[in-house]
Amino acid sequence: MAASTFNPLEAARDLKAAGIEAEHAEAIAEGMRRAVSADRDELATKADLAALEARMTATLYRALWFQGGAIIAILTALRFLPI
Repeated sequence: MAASTFNPLEAARDLKAAGIEAEHAEAIAEGMRRAVSADRDELATKADLAALEARMTATLYRALWFQGGAIIAILTALRFLPI
């Protein structure tokens, strides 16, 4: 997928054409430019999400095995306790 580009000059022109004052249109366009050009290194990629899913799946299975073992141990202990 191609990266989209944002042209603040065009955005300011469109805002002015819509009836927004020039100062405000330029300020809005500048704010939008900053938001679009934010640090993209902090965004999650599909690979990041896949790695997270793999780690969470492994953690879930580990927790389920631990819980199963704990249940078996408790039931075994209860069987041999004099009641």
